[in-house]
Amino acid sequence: MPHAQPAGAHTVRRHNTGLVLGAIAEAGAVSRATVAAHTGLTKATVSSVVEAMIAADLVAETGQEQRSGRGRRGTELTLSPHGMHGLGVEIGVDYLATCLVDLTGEVRKRRIRGGDNRNRSVASVLGRLTTLTRTALADAQALGVPIGGLGLAVPGLVEPAAGVLRTAPNLGWREVDLDGELRARLDLADRPLLLGNEANFAALAELWSADDLPNFICVSGEIGIGAGIIIDSGLFEGVRGFSGEIGHLAIDPNGPRCSCGAHGCLEQLASVESILRAVGLWSAGAVDPTSVEALLDRLRAAHPATVQAVNEAGHWLGIALAGVVNVLDVPTIILGGRYATLQPWLADPITEELATRVLSATWHPVRVLASTVGPYAAVRGAATAVVRAIRTDPASFVPTLVSQLAADSPR
Repeated sequence: MPHAQPAGAHTVRRHNTGLVLGAIAEAGAVSRATVAAHTGLTKATVSSVVEAMIAADLVAETGQEQRSGRGRRGTELTLSPHGMHGLGVEIGVDYLATCLVDLTGEVRKRRIRGGDNRNRSVASVLGRLTTLTRTALADAQALGVPIGGLGLAVPGLVEPAAGVLRTAPNLGWREVDLDGELRARLDLADRPLLLGNEANFAALAELWSADDLPNFICVSGEIGIGAGIIIDSGLFEGVRGFSGEIGHLAIDPNGPRCSCGAHGCLEQLASVESILRAVGLWSAGAVDPTSVEALLDRLRAAHPATVQAVNEAGHWLGIALAGVVNVLDVPTIILGGRYATLQPWLADPITEELATRVLSATWHPVRVLASTVGPYAAVRGAATAVVRAIRTDPASFVPTLVSQLAADSPR
């Protein structure tokens, strides 16, 4: 049986870079001495790591530390907004999107291209996505910032380690090697590509933007319906990473046929597309912002048929979500995607079903909130996932960090 080996100097230096950058990211603005106190590293080690990170443009000095009390004030350190960025890319059923996010988590640039992708081949959609991604890379070049990696959000079952989309019913795609396909089209060099389900990335975006929501289900509503599940401030993905396919819960076995092949799936009864169809506002293969605004105008005017259609969608959503809450015992539902704008009208019928069907609701009512991130949370989450990977292990993205630290070490 092999014995565990002690960590070598290279491993220790790599670990220390993540420890220091993580401390700076958590604090927002902090001195070297405070980083040393928080991490347990020596001041000399922290100073060496910080100097290497400043040289790599991961950390910036912003002036004298702001604090009260006696003693010499240190120089304040922050994450560099001009350093390595994450690029998020999303394949939606009816749009494509890109998003640039800096090390602080701020969105620097976002692009959306509408269009129904259901009637297009994989090659056609990826061709359009390649063009949009190249534009985003040009945006980064214009801003003078490097790209650390890509996060790709897709609406379906994915196996991130293999880089493969197993199935996306609403696109009609099966067994697509997205990692290989994109690398063949784009010059990504050795940049990592993080593949994930769009609802999961949206849930992570919500988690990373909130301070007090460690447990929730984020339900994204567009043409399809997906859910990202957050438990104890972490993403619950299931055994193979396929959790959250709430849109394919069979709510009405006698209901309409779904793109997945079953009958009466939730997304056939409660998606934004189904609402627009019910009120006569569906005129294209995409969720047209003009149609959504017309829907909202009718709701504000309390148009009876429109209110009834949204109430019915909320009823079906509430039934599905009650089952999920009974299994997972989460206290909060976040309505994302287009559902966020419909939350004032969806919340009551959803809450009524939750109150009736969730066994613990008498003692612990479930909250139904609107997303604070916006309708394009998934692409932001994909970009931020790259940023957080950089912050966790910067030496993997900037190999010269460790060699610089080795050069500075006493011999």
